[in-house]
Amino acid sequence: MQGEFGIGLLSFWTVGENLSLVSSGGDGRTYQMRMVKGEPGYTINQKRILVPVKGTELSISPLLPGVRHISGEKIQRYLASELRDRIRRSEIRIRITDRSARKEMLVEPREFAGRLLHRLPSLSSALGEIYTELYINEASSENRVGLYRSGTRVLNSITDLDRFRSEPWTSGWLEGIIDVPFLSLTPGTRSGIIHDNYFAEFSSLITPLEKRLSEIITEQRKAEEERASRKVLKSVQNALKEAILSLPQDEYDWFDIHLGGRAKTGYPPDEHTPVLSENNIGTMEASSGEEGKAQKEFFEFAGPLYSVRMSPASAVVPVGTTKNIRAIPRDQRRRLIEEDLNFNWIIQEGAGSLENPSSEIVILRASEEPGLTTLSVTVRQGENACTAEGLITVTDTIMPKHDESSVSRKGMPGYTFRRAPGELWRSQYDEKQNVIIINNGHRDFVYASKNRTRKLRYICRLFSKELVYRNFPGLPSDQLLERMIELSLYTEDYLK
Repeated sequence: MQGEFGIGLLSFWTVGENLSLVSSGGDGRTYQMRMVKGEPGYTINQKRILVPVKGTELSISPLLPGVRHISGEKIQRYLASELRDRIRRSEIRIRITDRSARKEMLVEPREFAGRLLHRLPSLSSALGEIYTELYINEASSENRVGLYRSGTRVLNSITDLDRFRSEPWTSGWLEGIIDVPFLSLTPGTRSGIIHDNYFAEFSSLITPLEKRLSEIITEQRKAEEERASRKVLKSVQNALKEAILSLPQDEYDWFDIHLGGRAKTGYPPDEHTPVLSENNIGTMEASSGEEGKAQKEFFEFAGPLYSVRMSPASAVVPVGTTKNIRAIPRDQRRRLIEEDLNFNWIIQEGAGSLENPSSEIVILRASEEPGLTTLSVTVRQGENACTAEGLITVTDTIMPKHDESSVSRKGMPGYTFRRAPGELWRSQYDEKQNVIIINNGHRDFVYASKNRTRKLRYICRLFSKELVYRNFPGLPSDQLLERMIELSLYTEDYLK
């Protein structure tokens, strides 16, 4: 009438109409027990067969209409989760034969995808030892910690109990099992827990574990935030660098991008960050030694020609001076192409002359009169050909130009967070540290953080605001706004 978990053989009523249980006794005879739905009694008769049955054979037929649609795969997943530890400890093999789908499946104990947590507090008392197997995974509503008793699942998620509807169980970072052998289950079902002295003992024992798990999750959150911040910073910086390639270099001279040195950022230098300079735009900084060279060739192997850019695509050049302009050919994945290329530079409109028009870097000699010069470059690689254009503004002035070496140049800044809820400022620039401080307590940041793309664009706009404000000191507010729109327009196309 009642089994270990409050469910006996009468539970077959939820599956089908008739139950037949066949087994051989020690006397060599085979016996059969029959049960019928709606009747709590049973009958046992001897079954005449030639060869005794090995083990026990249970048959239920006919199946109820609501059960017939259950496939062998669903049964496999169910048993792999429900009886995970029992299958492991007993080392039994469960094979499911689905004749409808013509498949045979072996039930394998469920495996968890996260990282197994070690050195957790041990939980034991006079009532028994609590077994824990917990994993930390990427935060998701799908992650659950199941509650088991003696290897069989009682609750799919421990948060079904009011006592555990709090951190760390509701954080979404944890998955795994907690097996409590001394819990009392509600009769007639095994999906309920009796809140008695045994449950109180369990609640008391698990407190040190909850404290340790909360510490682990806090550390994991900090690591994820730092990792996300690095990704955002890299995306914003790369987008700004790509934008500045298309903007006049002389107007955006606050950045150290167009110089040969490495830009200073708020983070440690990255060997794989592109160094953008006139002589090396879009290339990877050379690694030291033969090993670095081999790694570059392996990881940065480029495909066929897909696009070409001119750097700078727009520039202001004084009359009678020269300007180095480079073509940047790339494959479909934006990797730099360096081999089997032919270049052809021409002046489409305006005055001036070109030196080395068939090389990757061309030298433009501006005319002696102010005006606009339109350049064009065509790059070929086999049958593939791509073209890019650029506009050069040749200017003259009656005022002597200041010495560029005296200008304090800055590298592309990094960013950090300072929580200041209720304050109106969104971002500030720390000139000494070359870091943009973002108010992550501002309501705009809170709103933007709900979506990754929105957050990325918000931070990018804060970068544009601070960089334009620092790059054009003394400009009227209307012109600063025009510059901010200009930089944002060219930047957001390259955000990823």
